[in-house]
This record gives sequence, structure tokens and C-alpha cells, in this order.
Amino acid sequence: MLHHLVIDAARRTPDVLAVNSRTYRDLDLLSTQFAHALRAAGVRRGDRVGIWAEKSPRVVAVMQAALRLGACYVPIDPAAPVARAERILRDCDARLVVSDRPGASFDINAPVAHLSAEPVPENENEIHEDDLAYLLYTSGSTGEPKGVRISHRNALAFIDWAAAELRARPGDRFGNHAPFHFDLSVLDLYVAFRAGASVHLVPQGTAYAPHQLVELLVRERLTIWYSVPSALVLMLTSGALTERQLPHLRAVLFAGEVFPLAHLRALRAALPQARLLNLYGPTETNVCTFHEVTEIPADRTRPMPIGRPCSGASAWLDENTGELIVSGPTVMRGYWGHPDQRGPYATGDVVVLNEDGDYEFVGRRDNQTKLRGFRVELGEVEAVLSAHERVDAVAVVVAGSGISALLVAFVAGEPPSLLELKSHCAASLPRHMIVDRVVAVVELPLTSTGKTDRRALTARAEHLLATE
Repeated sequence: MLHHLVIDAARRTPDVLAVNSRTYRDLDLLSTQFAHALRAAGVRRGDRVGIWAEKSPRVVAVMQAALRLGACYVPIDPAAPVARAERILRDCDARLVVSDRPGASFDINAPVAHLSAEPVPENENEIHEDDLAYLLYTSGSTGEPKGVRISHRNALAFIDWAAAELRARPGDRFGNHAPFHFDLSVLDLYVAFRAGASVHLVPQGTAYAPHQLVELLVRERLTIWYSVPSALVLMLTSGALTERQLPHLRAVLFAGEVFPLAHLRALRAALPQARLLNLYGPTETNVCTFHEVTEIPADRTRPMPIGRPCSGASAWLDENTGELIVSGPTVMRGYWGHPDQRGPYATGDVVVLNEDGDYEFVGRRDNQTKLRGFRVELGEVEAVLSAHERVDAVAVVVAGSGISALLVAFVAGEPPSLLELKSHCAASLPRHMIVDRVVAVVELPLTSTGKTDRRALTARAEHLLATE
């Protein structure tokens, strides 16, 4: 079970650094004390514990404490508006909310050193592998957050695979870039705990400060880094990553969005000694395929593949839609408040199988649209635009409807002219997929998990067209 990872590491290597300045002995003790505090507050097996606090070692200890009681934790974006956080807490019927906000019913910073150091009796909780470990809330198509139910078995299938693939060991030093309400953080924390390695938390305030991120890599001699591509692109384009030597960095992993090929080439050149792993999988399946990036052919213009199944998963294409279907031990138990997930999970992602037997991402089914009767995959348009040497980052949205619908490309930096980009698109795309407008932005807006905020861009595009 997930909570055993810290307990086992504390027994093997009690004085090894676990999280920031805390050793495994420290983390195990703090987790035990929090477990007694949560139990005194009424938390029992099967309950949900909301955690609404800035990233810290104490948050990690509360996660472990909830698990030791057989409860599941629900991490909430610390920057989330109060109304959204309250909707999530109501939806999951949280027994307790642990927070660093004034007036919280359970203050995460309250002293717990006076509480018992005796472990919570295992037989009191009867924790099973299909019990929920955590709930991760994602954006819903209706605008209401959806809680993805992840069991101990779901999480461990991925953690065990990742630990083996990375050959994780006690001497490794993981960087934790992702916020805890984003599933990328599962690897950072639990693979490190599985190996008895250390993990270094990146404060959310510096998550997109490229020079500070590279300084962390150098200062802490990190060996494994996992983040969304946008963070790595910032580190590259700022010059921070290419100006420093990082001989200890042996693996760089990325997921969550397509890595622009030009920047991936630059990353490959900047870190010749490091393994580069492209991980794929929605929150509902965790990571279910991966591809290791070695050499990138000079004539390649498409994004690199998302690869082949991993974590014990099976994957195949829906013959009618081209959608990737996944089954296996990492597939969620279902959405909170909805029936259990039965059978394979349809990802909503359109992929193709290349001649090497690897899957390549094409676009979202729900990012598919029709313009003047023609079907358009926005991901395909973005891939072509990204191949232009003067396009650093781009997102394409549809503005308007019917005959008035237009393709609007938001390009970071100082983009080429509309005429130049139309000509560039015309070399690869049919006429109905050539962009109609180009809007220059300083940078693409991001959601709290570091992905491109397409809702914000669509709203802006609609406003621009309405005022023309």
C-alpha cells in the first residue's frame, strides 16, 4: 500500500533525506502524529480528507496520515477560488479539511509533537488494494469538477513500473515540480519513497521561474526531473538550461501536453547524458504509454510518439474513431459520485499507430471541430505551426460558429505574419485547416497544472472577433 512505502524506507534508511530537510525517520514520525490527530478529529477508514494548503513536507505527512487510517486524501489547488474549493469539498463529502488558511478547522501548521509516536494499529483499518488512496479533481466538460477515484492498486501499478524503468535507487534526488493536485506529482513522491530516495519540492511560486528552476537542479544535484513540457521550454528559451552543466541529471520525464519538436531537439542537445522519456496518460489511467526519445531524425516534423503500453496496461485503437482505448491495473475506479468504471477506458485522444509500432498523438476527440463542413483536428494544425522555425509556442482555437467560424492561432513571442503562416500551413494542410487569424501573446496562459488554458484563449478570440 502507498503508506507502506515511507514506513519501509524509514526502516531501511531512517536517516536518509526524504523530503526537503526531513529524513525518513522524521517523515514517518510526523505522519504517525498526524494520523493520531486525524483520528481524534473523527477520520476513519473510507473517509475523505481534503487538503487545501501550499506544498510542503507537512502536506506530504498529512497525505501519509490519511492513508494510514484507511482514508483517502483530496488535494486541492491552493490557489483555487474559495467557491471552487468548496464545491470540491461538498462533492466528495470530506470528513475533514486540512488547511493553512486562517480559521481552518484543522490547521496543518498546528503543533503535533505532543501526540503519540506509536503506529496506528494495522488491523484497525483493514486497508485493501482496491480502497481509495486519493481523489484528483479535473475539469469537467460541463464546467463542474470531476473527482477521479484512484485506488492503492491503481497507483502502485504505475509506481512499480516507473521505479523499475528508472532503476530508481536511494542515491537518487527527485525534483517535484507538479502541484500535488496534479497527477504528475505521484511519480515524484512515491517512486522516490519506493526507492528510499530524496524528493525536493519546488514551490508553486517558482514553478515557472526558469533561472530558479535550473539553480535548483544545480544546487541540489537532482538526478530525476519530471514536469510538463512548458516548464522545460521556458528553461531552454531563457538560456538558463544551456548555460549550466548538469552532469548528475540522468533522466528527464515530461507529460501533460505535446512537446514542440524544435524545443525537444534543443533539450536533447543540451542534455546528451540524460534519458528523455515522454509519458502519456490522462488522470483516469495515470501513465499508460511511454516513449524514450533518443535521436530525433533531422527530417521529422511530427511530434515524437507517445509510445507503447506500460504500467501493465493494454491499449488499442477504436477502429471507427481512432480513439485510444486503455485497460489494465492503472485505470481508475471511476468518478466520485458515479458508477464504477467497468471495462476499458476510452481516453478521448485520437492517435495513430506508426510503422514502428508506436502510438502517435493526433488530437483530442473533443478538440475536433468542423469548419464549413470539414472535420478539423486542432492538434494537427498546432503541430504544423509548431514546426515553423519562428514559432516557439502556439495554441489554436475556434472562434465564432457556422459559416463565420474561424481558426485563430495564438503564438507566443513575435510570430511571423499571417501571410507567412498561411503559406507555411498550405505546404502541409488542406485549405480548410489553414489559420484565419494570428494573435501574438507574450506567453500562452496556463491552468494551475501547467497546461494551456484553452478556455481563456477561446474567450479572448471570441472577444477579438466581436470587436473587429
